[in-house]
Amino acid sequence: MKKTILTAASALLITGLSIAGEPGNGKTTYEVSTDKSKITWKGEKVIGSHTGTLSLASGSITFNNGELVATKVTMDMTTIVNTDLEDPTYNQKLVGHLKSDDFFSVDKHPKATFEATNFKEIRGAKEGQDNYTVTGNLTIKGITHQITFPVRIAVKSGKLEAYGKVVFDRTKWNIRYGSGSFFDGLGDNMIYNDIELTFALIAESKTIN
Repeated sequence: MKKTILTAASALLITGLSIAGEPGNGKTTYEVSTDKSKITWKGEKVIGSHTGTLSLASGSITFNNGELVATKVTMDMTTIVNTDLEDPTYNQKLVGHLKSDDFFSVDKHPKATFEATNFKEIRGAKEGQDNYTVTGNLTIKGITHQITFPVRIAVKSGKLEAYGKVVFDRTKWNIRYGSGSFFDGLGDNMIYNDIELTFALIAESKTIN
C-alpha cells in the first residue's frame, strides 16, 4: 500500500477517531477558530511564576493526501493577559512590562508567528498521546529561530483539534530582561530563560481541492 494510506491508517489507530474521507485525497485546509482556540503562557522566576493567556490572530493546518504538510499560526501579542495576579494595579503593571521593550516590544511587533517546516509521525502512539513531532520557525520581535515540539492531533467530522506544549529560551529572541545568563547579582529578581506555551487549537475544514 502507498505510504499515504499507511499514514492515514496509523492516524486512525492513534486518535481513535474516524477520519475516513477526511482529510482523504487531495488537499484539505483546516482554518483555526481564534475564538475557540486557546494559548496559555507561563514564566518562572526565583521566587515564583506568572501565568496568562494569549489570543490567536489566525491559523491554518493543511493535509495533502492524508499527510500533514503545513501549519501556520499568528499570535496577537497585543492580547497578552495575566491570570494569577488578583490586584488590578499589579496585574496591569506586569502586562504593561511584558508589552514593553524589556520583553516583547508589542508596539513595534504586534504579531508573532509559527510556521511548520517538518512533521514526523510518532509511531506506536496510543489514543490521547502525542502523535506528531513538529519542527518549524518561531518569529518573535522580528527574530526567527527553529523549535521542535510534540503535538497531539485528532480529526473528526470536518473538525480538527491540536494540543501541545512549547518551551523556548526567550533570550534567543533578544528577551533578556532579568536573565541570569546576561546580568549578575539579580538574586531573587532573576527570571528564568524558558517560557512555556500550552496550546489548544480548534479548526474546521474550509477548503478541499
